[in-house]
Amino acid sequence: MGATPTRACRPRCGSRRTDATVILQLAQHGDLDLDHPVSRYWPGVPNGNQITIEQLMTMHSGLYNYSLSESLNRSIDEHPTRSYRPQELLKVAFAARPEPKPGGAFEYCNTNTVLLGLIAERLDGRPLAQQFRERLFAPLGMKDTLMPPLTMSGLPSPHPQGYMYGTNVSTLHTERLPPEELKKARDGKLKPNDVTHSNPSWAGAAGAAISTAKDMATWVEGLCDGSLLNQAWQRKRLDSIISSDPNSPGAAGYGLAIAKFGPLYGHTGEIPGFQTFVGYDPDKHTTLVVLTNLKASPEGDPPATEIARELIGRIYS
Repeated sequence: MGATPTRACRPRCGSRRTDATVILQLAQHGDLDLDHPVSRYWPGVPNGNQITIEQLMTMHSGLYNYSLSESLNRSIDEHPTRSYRPQELLKVAFAARPEPKPGGAFEYCNTNTVLLGLIAERLDGRPLAQQFRERLFAPLGMKDTLMPPLTMSGLPSPHPQGYMYGTNVSTLHTERLPPEELKKARDGKLKPNDVTHSNPSWAGAAGAAISTAKDMATWVEGLCDGSLLNQAWQRKRLDSIISSDPNSPGAAGYGLAIAKFGPLYGHTGEIPGFQTFVGYDPDKHTTLVVLTNLKASPEGDPPATEIARELIGRIYS
């Protein structure tokens, strides 16, 4: 690859929504309807006759987020190079919450994204990685971006190392280190763990992609300027954004698998070892990409998001 690659995204809180863009392309072509129940496209989803494709994309499905499973996170800690099939991840989610209630409050859920990826494969007939390459990456000229094979651990060389404090299990409910460990980290006596060579397949369509800062700038601009959808569907996507928390004035907006942070459209993403922020302001043609090779600070803050917040404040002051 021509530039230094890094993980484009993460599984627990967000990622670049490439698979959702494929879903919108399929809807634009008439291959599915966002108002249809997910049961029409994928069997076995709990309450799948009530959950719509749109609710999967806007994070209102009510499905359980499999990446919050303690048993799955323990497995990832104990077997970091193991690969996970998307169907395995759905099994974890469906067992944990067998009676989801769609249409409630915003609840970020990687299960939604993995499920959308499987639906895209079924409708298109091609592997998701091939669809990403042919539908999205190649048309935008993203030569340093790929969805890796299921069995691939680590990153193509050359690459940065990725770090995280603690383990997947110890950081499951809070990224902030316990007081004693936090003090050691602040004093430089506790170092983060190198998790570069972990297998990202458990993130699946929700966060396993690999990219570079330059390609991610190209991606977020294409996401917002209509390069990948026709005018009507692009407008529908951008107009779908509402507050993710109506009770919090500063909360990010979220719509059809796209977020908005102030004037910037884009997404955040993290996977153990890396954290990402990408945003684009179509009015001012301002692009912001922040990639960090640390999942969270000792205090539990997402470093790329915090850097982006500071930069946005300065850019728009």
